[in-house]
Amino acid sequence: MTLKAATTDKVLEFVKNNNGWELVDGKLQKEFLFSDFKQAFAFMTSVAKYADENNHHPEWFNVYRRVKVDLTTHAVSGISERDFSLAKKMDSVVGKMIS
Repeated sequence: MTLKAATTDKVLEFVKNNNGWELVDGKLQKEFLFSDFKQAFAFMTSVAKYADENNHHPEWFNVYRRVKVDLTTHAVSGISERDFSLAKKMDSVVGKMIS
């Protein structure tokens, strides 16, 4: 399967159907808020393992209990299925942490 940029309609559909994700400056963006730094770091560690295994790494920024994420696929100069998959993984990790 050839990697290609998702259409604008596909990106907007993803944003509409996935709570908290936004389209900002051509990237999928979401800010996660945790109970403390330890929980935020645990989230990042879990996601980092998945991202590295899939060779698709997020742009993210962490301060204390906040993690801001931007997802884009540099190889296609846009958002791709890799970004949708990583976003869903992030939501899944958070869901497991708070349940």
